[in-house]
Amino acid sequence: MGKVLRMAYRVAFDAFYHFAEDDGWAMASHVALSILLAVFPFLIFGTALANFLGADQFSDTAVHLIFDTWPEAIAKPISDQVQQVLTTPRGGLLTISVLAAAYFASNGVEAVRIALNRAYRQPETRAWYVTRLASLGYVVIAVMIFTAISTALVAVPVALRFTERRMPWLTETLETVSSWSVYGTILVLVAGLLVSHLWLPAGRRGILDVLPGILATLLAWTIGALIFAYYIATFANYTATYAGLASIMIVIVFLYMIGVIFLLGAELNAALLKYRVRERVAVRLFDAEREEKTSKADEPADIGG
Repeated sequence: MGKVLRMAYRVAFDAFYHFAEDDGWAMASHVALSILLAVFPFLIFGTALANFLGADQFSDTAVHLIFDTWPEAIAKPISDQVQQVLTTPRGGLLTISVLAAAYFASNGVEAVRIALNRAYRQPETRAWYVTRLASLGYVVIAVMIFTAISTALVAVPVALRFTERRMPWLTETLETVSSWSVYGTILVLVAGLLVSHLWLPAGRRGILDVLPGILATLLAWTIGALIFAYYIATFANYTATYAGLASIMIVIVFLYMIGVIFLLGAELNAALLKYRVRERVAVRLFDAEREEKTSKADEPADIGG
């Protein structure tokens, strides 16, 4: 038990020390601001692409998936502004503004990639245009996933009415699927964390390598969001300090907290990988020394003539 506690302390200390030593606080701020600046362009581009594909419910679905995991006091002001932006009529898909929105949305992905490279202590070996194209690809994939979910939202009620008449035994299952909001949001969040840790930064990692940091991130996010929401509702008075900018400042501070927790989760994975490698090297060295001693002991002694 004592050995486990000592190892846990070393891993936690290594993760936090590297986070602080390698500008983790500044990188969390960079991620928070980049994500905030990427939300509106992502939704604008996604709405244009989804409308082109015939998924008119994209904006509502995306707003729910993005903001349902935030405390209501924090999410409501910005989600209201997002809805106003998305209801503004725009041109077709291939307009300069929409393509620019896709590019600016990829900046958020790039910020996360750079921060994760530092957290995992990995130098970037890919060319800049490769990473930028990959970031744009992740934006398009996210839009396609949100589009598929919004299409399912339209299809499920239709299927529910059909099964009530033809296959009543499936009605209960489809009703469960139709109340997907909380489960769908959590599923998208977990999938996003897996993709971020596995494929965004340089290097290779397995699912078991990134799972501890993801679980720690989800737990800390839940606790942190509850504490921050309680703090906003009970003690903080951002309106007196920032006036009309209060809502945006609350969102920035909240995203900064989320960014710190996210990067600490990556630092935890990196520290675990580091000590796991050290243990493997130590075991191999021990085995090599033991084999060497055994081989020397088995050698026949020289008998002088």
